[in-house]
Amino acid sequence: MPPTHEVLNQPEPLEDYDAGADSALLSALEREEAGWADAEVRELGVLAGTARARAWGDQANAAEPVLRTHDRYGRRVDEVDFHPAWHVLMDTAVSRGLHAAPWADDRAGAHVARAAKFYVWSQVENGHGCPVSMTYAAVPALRHAPELAARLEPLLTARSYDFGLRPPESKSGILAGMSMTEKQGGSDVRANTTRAVPADSGGYRLTGHKWFTSAPMGDVFLTLAQAPDGLTCFLVPRVLEDGTRNALLIQRLKDKLGNRSNASAELEYEGAFARPVGEPGRGVRTIIEMVNGTRLDCVIGSAAGMRAGLVQAVHHASQRRAFGRALIDQPLMRNVLADLALESEAATALMMRLAGAADRAVRGDEAEAAFRRIAVAVGKFWVTKRLAAHSAEALECLGGNGYVEESGMPRLFRESPLNSIWEGSGNVAALDVLRALARHPEGAEAFVAELRRAEGADAAYDGALKDLLAQLHDTEDAEFRARRLVESMALLLQASLLIRHAPAPVADAFTASRLGGDWGRVFGGLPRGADTGAIIERARPRPA
Repeated sequence: MPPTHEVLNQPEPLEDYDAGADSALLSALEREEAGWADAEVRELGVLAGTARARAWGDQANAAEPVLRTHDRYGRRVDEVDFHPAWHVLMDTAVSRGLHAAPWADDRAGAHVARAAKFYVWSQVENGHGCPVSMTYAAVPALRHAPELAARLEPLLTARSYDFGLRPPESKSGILAGMSMTEKQGGSDVRANTTRAVPADSGGYRLTGHKWFTSAPMGDVFLTLAQAPDGLTCFLVPRVLEDGTRNALLIQRLKDKLGNRSNASAELEYEGAFARPVGEPGRGVRTIIEMVNGTRLDCVIGSAAGMRAGLVQAVHHASQRRAFGRALIDQPLMRNVLADLALESEAATALMMRLAGAADRAVRGDEAEAAFRRIAVAVGKFWVTKRLAAHSAEALECLGGNGYVEESGMPRLFRESPLNSIWEGSGNVAALDVLRALARHPEGAEAFVAELRRAEGADAAYDGALKDLLAQLHDTEDAEFRARRLVESMALLLQASLLIRHAPAPVADAFTASRLGGDWGRVFGGLPRGADTGAIIERARPRPA
């Protein structure tokens, strides 16, 4: 081979590492009452770090879903075809209990264990997490219709991935979706124009156009429609009990920036049969149970994206040399990598705290339920927004190599804005926090009580907490200032967790930069004295 083809100074691919060997994740797993799942998380982490798992993600995104509206004879079928790799990803997720399985598990920490596994497996490929997440989130909403829940919940929680167009109750396991967004309203779901009229057997017939329905290949969908008593939540099956297809037509698939492996569609209900869920006229209150679950998963998915970008950046910098030294030994690169690691660890700590609150709320802890009501919206606003900047910087750590599709970084970057838009964009999440603070004083009290647990350990933290308390009592121009308020709430919550649970180099650098004002406007602006070595070492990917 000619000498020009000799490959020098290029890192080996990051393969055969343990994506579950994440110190921030595993320590949080223990303190949030799910230490019993450590082996499951590590086992899935080893699989997630293999070359074949990465290939499944690459294949599912390269061979995108294809809509078949009709069969060869002209009959309407409304089916979406996927690459086999998609089904492998889905089967792995469902068989490992990343979907609705925790709702059938009485152990303390079941929802935390599920969050940890969702975080680890999402680092392989993010798109397939959408139907997995919606199936998880559908259960508490469906419980507003006890008869339906009794029939369908065992199928939603079953660890069986049973793809195909058949009546739900004839399958070994089913997936759920959510169909709310309409073109004239977007996040303003009360502007819904889909109509529901009473039909036989206590059902309704729905007619309307849903502008954005992610994962239209699900078996059942929770949706909103205007019924005689007002906006109501309904369950719509794709296939009816007699085996005929419901009048739920897929008009087209969306051509999206990222999330390419996952089909998102426009749906038309043409007299589709549906069952009511919850009180008539209280549809938003019913379906918000599902939104709370998917918002939690937006935080988890964004934390997973940060971790995926971080380990690639650290791995590349450890093997690539420039100016006579490895990149990771260059002072400025160490500042960038440590800053990225702080952001990632803070996101991981927060998402696990939220999962713990969800788990304890399910088991009847009213204080945790009150905290969760506000904290999930806070985390959803902040962590999902930080991912885009984080992904761009992690990509840049690889230089031109990171701009090439084969690195996986462009896919991660394209995915990065998604969770901030899904389930209510930034403004919606920030305004939800304002409403929750006003309507649920017990939630505000629980949130502040959580922050006070770290009081007295760090001067920058104490000063920022004092400022936040003043902001919470200042209601003038509250909507105009909502983003700034929620940002402060998120940073203090993250700092509180790191002060109490992370090593001193991590907590000290985070509070000095994020709360103490000793930080630049881009990643890589940590203050002098930050122990970048300890921070980076904690973030380094570990061999399987």
